[in-house]
Formats: sequence, structure tokens, C-alpha cells
Amino acid sequence: MELLIKSVRIVDESKDFLGDLYIKDGIIEDFNEKLDYDCEVIDGEGLVLMPSFIDLHVHFREPGFTHKENLFTGGLAALKGGYTVVNLMGNTNPICSSMDIVEYVLNKAKEIDLVNVHQTVSITKNFDGETLEHLDTLDERVKFISDDGKGIKSNIVMYNAMMKAREKGLIIITHAEDEDLTEVDYRISENIITIRDIYLSKVTGAKLHLAHVSTIEAIEEIRRAKKEGVNVTCEVTPHHIALYDNDYRVNPPIRTEKDRDAIIEGIIDGTVDTIATDHAPHTKEDKEKGAPGLSGIETSFSVSYTNLVKSGKIDLMKLSQLMSANAGRIMKVQKGKIEKGYFADLVLVDLNKEIIVNSNTFLSKGKNTPFNGMKFYGEVIMTLKDGEIKYVNKEYKN
Repeated sequence: MELLIKSVRIVDESKDFLGDLYIKDGIIEDFNEKLDYDCEVIDGEGLVLMPSFIDLHVHFREPGFTHKENLFTGGLAALKGGYTVVNLMGNTNPICSSMDIVEYVLNKAKEIDLVNVHQTVSITKNFDGETLEHLDTLDERVKFISDDGKGIKSNIVMYNAMMKAREKGLIIITHAEDEDLTEVDYRISENIITIRDIYLSKVTGAKLHLAHVSTIEAIEEIRRAKKEGVNVTCEVTPHHIALYDNDYRVNPPIRTEKDRDAIIEGIIDGTVDTIATDHAPHTKEDKEKGAPGLSGIETSFSVSYTNLVKSGKIDLMKLSQLMSANAGRIMKVQKGKIEKGYFADLVLVDLNKEIIVNSNTFLSKGKNTPFNGMKFYGEVIMTLKDGEIKYVNKEYKN
């Protein structure tokens, strides 16, 4: 299979130029000005070609909560959002604490054949906050462990988990929350676990990735740890980039304007490694009952582009690094950059397209979003995985 994308602005973390890109057998074979290959051609004039996006933090709800989302609807939503690689959290039913569930998810995702899926396994068995023996059974298909949705309160449990993670080459994704403190002060709750886990990463040598960082203090601790050489990375969400002083229920909550500004400063200076959506679809009924989370994978690019690039805070190459290259490096996949020999996982976007968010048009089952009715710029026109066109915006005419 061959495909030539012509007259397009090509952007990744290290390049930004007008040219053509040639794909052969699912791989980026060539990119330059005025390429000439005898194959199918896509006219990219007026559009931008970027590496497709990689999301280190999503909830597709399968198994067990498929009334909220499943691998098929989640995959469709991901492609519409420009994503071809997703890392699924383990708070399913049953909780993903075994290779049996990993195999179920991976096999079903392969059968559906929409996006590449990695399944995260729980740090503690069934999120019990104590048991770690199941980690000994994990094989090389598992890269991340996390009790996302619940914090691990016990210091000794997290210490032992990090020792196991270092031994097995796993990355721990921390949901920084001390639930005993959450009801008192959620800021303290996030900050104290952030500080603890960074310290434990420092003394154990385990790789630590901090999820959905949301406070000034957490950003400052991560910045300090990186300067000290601690093996730590972190992510922030589009909603924490775009919103402040907003009571829409997410976990961690939307913070103050100063927190939002600190997150953006962390993006600018490299403290923040990646933007991850924490895509958390819910039914209308569950959301009305107070379930935290939003369906964010379809709006992620436009929200991030508008608030970071169009506003002049960073350039498009930096956004590509945040949404693609850095996550690719953390996951150790040959995706996220436009380089010869890389998989042709690509996204065509129209930066000039103005959109008004309407959750009724979401492909995700979850229609829960604080962005309904808001105006943003930048729309995904086409998403390719391994050189195959997986999504085309219905308004696009080649």
C-alpha cells in the first residue's frame, strides 16, 4: 500500500515546512519538497500534517462498564480526536489486576483494529491498597501500573511497589491523592502524595509518571525533582490548561487561575512532558449523581491548540512534542514523530477551522463535557494508523 500526501505543512517536534510525505507499507518512506511517486495522492493544501496523538491516560470502561464506553466507541472517539495510541487505565470491572484481563483487552482491541491499545495493570490487587503479588505475573506487554482513581495511602506499599516496578522495568503512574485529606483540602491531598512519590522514586530509582497534575505546588516539586535528576515525568489535561475557577466535577478538581498559569509555565519550560486527556466518559445519570470526569479525547487538540498555540504561548512544534513525541518516548513506541522508518501514524488538521463544541456529535458514548457551546480553533480532518486512513471528517473533500 502506497500513499502520497502533497502540498501540506509538515510539523512535528523538530520540523515545520511545506512539502510532501510518502508512505509505503505503513511506514514513512520519504518526506521532502516536490516528491513524485506513482500512487494514491491526498491533497493537503491548506492543512497541517502532524504525527497522530498519543494519550497516556484514558478510560474506555471495558470490561464491566460498557454502558459508559467500550473499546469500539472509545476507538472511534480517539480517531476523531486524532489519536492512534491510547493507554487504558485499570479501573474496570473486574479491576485489571491480571494478565487474563490484559489479554482480553488487547485481543479485542486487535480484533476491532481501530487504535493501538496498551492496558495498564493496577498497582495493588483489585485496588485493595495493600497486595502486590500479582505484579510478579506480569509480562513484557505491560509497561505501566497504576491505581488511577484511587491514591495509595500506605508509604510502605508504595515503596515496595516502586521496588518491584524498578525490578521489572515498569513505570508507575501516580494518582496523587490522599483520600483522608481530600475532604479537608484537596490541594494538600494532591501535593503531599506528589512530594512523597517523587521522594520514593528518588530513593528507589523507579520510574514515576505523575497523572493529571493540577496545582502550583505539584508543578514546582516536579520541576525541582527534574533538576535533581529524579526519573520523573508528568502529564496535564486539556481541561486544566483551559479552565479555572470552574466547578465542573473532575478529579483532581479544576483549580484557580494561578494554578492554570503555573501549568502553562510548566509546559513552556519543559516541566510538563505530555498532555493526556484523562478521557472519562459517563452516562448522564452517573454524571448527575456526581461521577467525576469528562469525555475529552475528541476535543483535546482544539482545546490545547487554541489555549496554547493560537494564544501565542508555544509554537506548533512544541504542541506536537506534548501530544505525540514525548508520550511516544515514554511508551517506547516508534510513533509520535515524522521520521523515515517510523510508523505512518499521522493526522491532518485544519488550524483555521472554527468549531463550537456540541457533545451530541461525539462518537464517544460519554457526552459529559464542560466545553459544550465553547468556541475553539483547529479540527482533525483525517487520521491514519500504519498508513491506513482510519477516520475522515465528513466535511472534508479531497
